[in-house]
Amino acid sequence: MPLMSNIRPMNIRAFSIADESAVIELWDRCDLVRSWNDPRKDIQRKLTTQPELFLVGEIGGKIVGSVMAGYDGHRGWVNYLAVLPEHRKGGLGRMLMQRVETALKECGCPKLNLQVRSTNHEVVEFYTRLGYAQDQVVSLGKRLIPDAT
Repeated sequence: MPLMSNIRPMNIRAFSIADESAVIELWDRCDLVRSWNDPRKDIQRKLTTQPELFLVGEIGGKIVGSVMAGYDGHRGWVNYLAVLPEHRKGGLGRMLMQRVETALKECGCPKLNLQVRSTNHEVVEFYTRLGYAQDQVVSLGKRLIPDAT
């Protein structure tokens, strides 16, 4: 279903494997790729679990945004929300988040979590405008399968 931004209509749809290169390029341009996370492996892993919660947004047949979500039966998580820099400030990120929030609610998800790098003030402000608030928690992580070779 096409959604409107103040730029052009954006179509949000499920990711397909043919989108891989364009999505990785999007993530690179949005500075989301890190040496310890192989984006191809992240995509392959996502396609094995709830692939319907991996969405892309396209305008004129070009991928301009993405969002990857999951629900474990207790909490939902969002990763890789990205909008090409030249398409920001038009509501596309909000549209992607609204779509994924709706999909998670339909799964019965009561709460959505996400992580933002503490130095990324612009993105923290974006999520605050969408109604997200900082939880009083410390985020911890442990790499179980290293991506770097």
